[in-house]
Amino acid sequence: MSAGFAGVGAGLAAIGAGIGIGRIGGSAVEAVARQPEASGDIRSNMILTAALIEGVALFAVVVCFLVLIL
Repeated sequence: MSAGFAGVGAGLAAIGAGIGIGRIGGSAVEAVARQPEASGDIRSNMILTAALIEGVALFAVVVCFLVLIL
C-alpha cells in the first residue's frame, strides 16, 4: 500500500516542480519584456529560485523512495 502512495508522491513532486519552474520562466519573460534593463537581475533571481524548487522536489522524491524502501 505504501508503495503506491510513494509513487504518487514522487510523481506529484515532479509535476509540482515542473509547473513551478514553468511559471517562474513565464513570469521572468514578462518581466524582461516590461523592463529590459533589469534582465540581469531578473535572470539571476529566476535561476536561484528554480534551483531552490529543484532542490525541494529532489528532497521530496528521495523521501518518497525512502518510504518505499522502508
